[in-house]
Amino acid sequence: MKIKKLLAIAVATTLVAGAFVGCGSKGDSTGDATSDSKSSGEEIYFLNFKPEIADVYKKIAEEYEAETGVKVKVETAASGTYEQTLKSEIAKKDAPTIFQINGPVGYQSWKDYCLDLKDTELYSHLLDKTLAVTDGDGVYGIPYAVEGYGIIYNDEIMQKYFALSNKATDVTSIDDINNFDKLKAVVEDMEANKDELGIQGVFASTSMASGNAWRWETHLADLPLYYEFKDDARENGDVLQTGLDAKEIDFKYNENFKNIYDLYTNNSVSEKGVLGNKSVDDAMAEFALGDCAMVQNGNWAWSQISDIDGNTVKEENIKFMPIYTGIDGEENQGLCIGTENYLAINSQVSEEKQQASIDFINWLFTSDTGKAYVSGDLGFIAPFDTFDDDEKSADPLSKEVLNWMSKDNVNTVPWIFQAFPSQNFKDTFAGALLEYVQGTQDWDYVVTTVKDSWKAEKAQ
Repeated sequence: MKIKKLLAIAVATTLVAGAFVGCGSKGDSTGDATSDSKSSGEEIYFLNFKPEIADVYKKIAEEYEAETGVKVKVETAASGTYEQTLKSEIAKKDAPTIFQINGPVGYQSWKDYCLDLKDTELYSHLLDKTLAVTDGDGVYGIPYAVEGYGIIYNDEIMQKYFALSNKATDVTSIDDINNFDKLKAVVEDMEANKDELGIQGVFASTSMASGNAWRWETHLADLPLYYEFKDDARENGDVLQTGLDAKEIDFKYNENFKNIYDLYTNNSVSEKGVLGNKSVDDAMAEFALGDCAMVQNGNWAWSQISDIDGNTVKEENIKFMPIYTGIDGEENQGLCIGTENYLAINSQVSEEKQQASIDFINWLFTSDTGKAYVSGDLGFIAPFDTFDDDEKSADPLSKEVLNWMSKDNVNTVPWIFQAFPSQNFKDTFAGALLEYVQGTQDWDYVVTTVKDSWKAEKAQ
């Protein structure tokens, strides 16, 4: 199946093309990377969103400078602080020339700083133009990666479980696990046999440290709210737009969220009382070292797994399964696939810096050197026609995402967390979850907090 078709299947229904019409400084549209910016002496500044790949971007910047003479300053916001960091940095004299926006909602916050990119070479290479963030006839955000997340599992440990003579389930293959009830039965039986399996717990630690709860308040929350918005979607079936328009939520599938969250925390490497100090890095190290069999994360986690000293997980044993929560019909559910990664160019910097920035992102996704970084060290599934089939993915998790995207009769769960009203909503959600897992509040408190926070943030 061609990547264009895959992208259309995975995310075309989740993104908004021209959903907002607004005013503000758009800047002049600019051309492709054939300019003479390489000799301009301009320094460009890229504010990166993902801490886990910060070192890779610094290597890319060094290689680009060596090849072109153009210096690329790379700064990375701490986990969970990107919007706050961007607000601070954009006001400085030496402001970011390349930054990232979180889809249509992010564009509304930053449209006065977003250059129109419709005439750039990179946009011309975008396989599905509906993926871009648009306003009227302008293009203000170009997606640079399609990603997927689910439950990553170590197949070597799973095979060891399937071979147990005393296991309490009749599950003999990962293919037998296709709903929450089966997953729960297997996980709890594995936990009972963890010594024999050589693990400390089935799941890695549920990271609840400050700035590290995005796997739950954003990624895990995508599932119940996607199904709620799908139920409420207007006749055109636009689930994301339904979420964007929602002034209130019922959180009607909160018990499904609770199902899987409890499964994670009840069958974990770590006791619940210490989760407030656990980071995503801790969780990924536990998986890489073989301390657990499963961890919820996305294909971007490959670099975290592979770079851990003492890593015991072989590439061929790193696999994905969907996040099952007990939703009716989830036997045909796939991974959560979409994008929240959009490159924007600062319209408030000089034209020379604008062009130098455009040249850099074009080089990254069209040159042989840049593409090798994209599909290799960065682990992106890039939505551009400049990538041949053998360049689309180099790491096992990205290959798994492509594999799940190509499965027949499997329904991908689109990313709709672009509709979440604010980072404050996510932080409030995470805070309530932490109180719940620490035992200081009950689940009803979480449900009420999430509903009230959504309503309050949407009212602003």
